[in-house]
Amino acid sequence: MNIETLLNYLLQLPVGYVWLIFLVENALITCSVLLIGSFFYKGPYTSKEWAICIITNIINTIVTYAGFWLWKHGIVRIAMGVTWSILLDFLLLFMAMDLLMYVFHIAIHKTFLYKAVHHLHHEAVDPKPIDLFVLHPVETFGFGSLWLLLLVVYPFNIYAIVIYLTINVIFGLAGHLGIEPVPEKILRLPLIKYLGTSTFHHNHHQDIQHNFGFYTSIWDRLFKTYK
Repeated sequence: MNIETLLNYLLQLPVGYVWLIFLVENALITCSVLLIGSFFYKGPYTSKEWAICIITNIINTIVTYAGFWLWKHGIVRIAMGVTWSILLDFLLLFMAMDLLMYVFHIAIHKTFLYKAVHHLHHEAVDPKPIDLFVLHPVETFGFGSLWLLLLVVYPFNIYAIVIYLTINVIFGLAGHLGIEPVPEKILRLPLIKYLGTSTFHHNHHQDIQHNFGFYTSIWDRLFKTYK
């Protein structure tokens, strides 16, 4: 079953079933992150962290369904099929989201939103895997809204979207491992050094005035917030 067939199948299901499928999907992603993260982080998680993680999963399910609803009603247009545009669409989505999240991240650090919203995430000075999901609901909805906005304004290829979402989870996990799993000599390679590595995001948790990027350090280098 290809992705287009799957989407068309979801259109035939009752709304409640679709919600359940999206909830299970987000829960499986979370479980995968925590399972892989357990190879690097051996400590326990608090009941507060688990509670916020569950709330984040519910909000992510709402965002997922919102995207599906927008596509169902023709507001979001998605290109289907395997074509040469997949790579270009992925790169556009990757860089556009990186820029939008950089701007959003700066905004919540430099305004009243830091104490009201983002400080919750920064209670983790040394981040661990579950901290990827320890976010204030406003922040979770904010990131989700940026994602939906891009889908509304441009008809990305469905396979580019799937690749991006996979990469997004990988970067999110890497940024909250608490250690750097990539050897130093690889980190110094010409292109790799511009990516948002575990060390890059860990340093942001140590110093909240620098390293606001997610997937790359390009915007931090450009706007002098890189460390």
